[in-house]
Amino acid sequence: MPKGGCFCDKIRLSYTGEPNAHALCHCLDCRKIGGASYSNNLIIPEQNFKLHSGKPKEISKKADTGKTITSHFCPDCGTTLFRTGESFPGAVIIKAGVLDDPNFPSENVPKVELFAPQRVAWIPSIQGAAQLDGMPPA
Repeated sequence: MPKGGCFCDKIRLSYTGEPNAHALCHCLDCRKIGGASYSNNLIIPEQNFKLHSGKPKEISKKADTGKTITSHFCPDCGTTLFRTGESFPGAVIIKAGVLDDPNFPSENVPKVELFAPQRVAWIPSIQGAAQLDGMPPA
């Protein structure tokens, strides 16, 4: 069972089973919420997601897709832990960087890149990953 938490470790989470998807996202919303050039995301069925401790704060906004997205973050350290929203009904989008396993990023290559045309020019595409113009079809 993969586990993770925020920078100050006051909020802890985990998930079971396999993710619905493992995706990089290059949209401006994901860049801003993560403070990085893209985000690394695991789309988990909500029934497989568990919050063990702490209570995240939330902020919702209309995303690049025109649909509402809610970011769940630690009120103490500010780490964005996961997101929920209309684009992925019934799922929780965990930010892969909050997982405890330091080997996770090396051992788990994303299978899709969302908003690929918005990729920062100096970041290469992932070989073999689907390259989508936006979100996956519903």
